[in-house]
Amino acid sequence: MKKFRRRLARHAKNYKGFKTDRKIIVIESDDWGAIRMPSLSVFSDLLKKGITTEHDPYSLNDCLASETDLSHLFELLSSFRDISGRYPVITANCVTANPDFDAIRESRYAEYFHEPVPETLKRYPEHAGSFALWKEGLEKQLFVPQFHGREHVNVENWLRELKQGNPKLETSFSHQCWIYDPKINEKINIQASLDTESVDSVEQHKEILKEGLKLFEQLFGYPSESYIANNFVYHNSLNQTLKECGVNYIQGMKYHMQPVLGNQKKEMIRRYTGQKNECEQYHLVRNCVFEPSQQPQNFDNVGECLKDISNAFFWKKPAIITAHRLNFIGFLRPENRDKNLAFFKELLTKILHTWPNTEFMTSPELGDLIAGSDES
Repeated sequence: MKKFRRRLARHAKNYKGFKTDRKIIVIESDDWGAIRMPSLSVFSDLLKKGITTEHDPYSLNDCLASETDLSHLFELLSSFRDISGRYPVITANCVTANPDFDAIRESRYAEYFHEPVPETLKRYPEHAGSFALWKEGLEKQLFVPQFHGREHVNVENWLRELKQGNPKLETSFSHQCWIYDPKINEKINIQASLDTESVDSVEQHKEILKEGLKLFEQLFGYPSESYIANNFVYHNSLNQTLKECGVNYIQGMKYHMQPVLGNQKKEMIRRYTGQKNECEQYHLVRNCVFEPSQQPQNFDNVGECLKDISNAFFWKKPAIITAHRLNFIGFLRPENRDKNLAFFKELLTKILHTWPNTEFMTSPELGDLIAGSDES
C-alpha cells in the first residue's frame, strides 16, 4: 500500500504545468551557510540535558560545510559531464547571515544582531577557507548560490522565548545555536524565519528579505533570481517585496504553507512547476528526493530517486531534486558525508547512463526556460 501511495504521489506532482521533451536535471540544496550543530562536544552536552536526541538527523550530522566537505563534493561533481559537457550543478540555497550571539547577549535579548556568513565561517575550526571555496565552486559552475533567507531562525519568536527564560533555548544559546525541538509551541516553528500570526510581523519580514537580498548581492556580485523560504513557510504578501528585489522564481514543494494571520493553522496552497503567481513569478516544484541522511538504513535512496526522475520525464517535466546540505556534510561525522557521496555518485552515474541526453541546470536557468516558453 505504501508503494502504491508513493507511486500515486509521483504522478500527482507531475501531471500539471510546464512541459518539455528535454531531460533536465536541477539539484536544489537548502541550508548552506546556516548554523546548526556546532560540534560533537555541544551535541554531547545537549543530549545529556535532553535538549536533542540521537534520532534527529540534523542534530547528528548538520553543520556548516568545512573545506574538506566542499572539496569532496566539488571533486565528485567535476567527474561528471552532461550531453553538452557541463558538470552537474548544485543550486545552493543559502542564508546570508547568522545571529551575532555576543551582541544579542549584551542586549539581554532585547535586540537582534547578525553577522554575514563569511564571518561565521571564520570562527569554525575547519572553515576559514570555505567561503573562498564557495566562490571557486561558483566560478566552475558546480555550486551556484541562491537566496534562502537572511538567517534560518524566527528572530521574533526566538528572542521572545529567550526573554521569557526558556531553559532549553538558553542552554542552546550558550553554545551559539538554537537546537531543540523547533516547535517551541504549537504555533510557530523556530526554524521557519517567516512564520507568523501577526500582520506587523509580515511588515518586519519585508525588511528582513530586503536586507538579506541586498547582502546576497554584496557577497556574490549578482542578485538572486530565485528564492526558497525556510521550511517552505511564508506569506504570499511577501512576493511583491521579492519581485522588487529581483526574484522571479519561487522554489518549493508541492504545497506552499502560508501563515494564516490571527490563526495558528497554515493554509496549504497547491503549487506546480510553471505556475505563475500574482507578481508574475514562476513556481518551481521539487518532484524528486535525494535525502539519504533523513531515511532509514534500508531505504533505496538511489532507486527511489531514479523512479522520481523517470516519472518526471514520463510527464515531460524537468526533474527537480531536493537534496539538503545535511547529506553532504561530514565535519561532525565523516561517515555521513562519505556514505552519501557514494550514493550521490551512483545516482549521477545511473542518471547519465539511463538518460544520455541529460542536461544539468540551475533553478534560475530552468526558470528562464519556462518564462521564455510562456512568452513565445
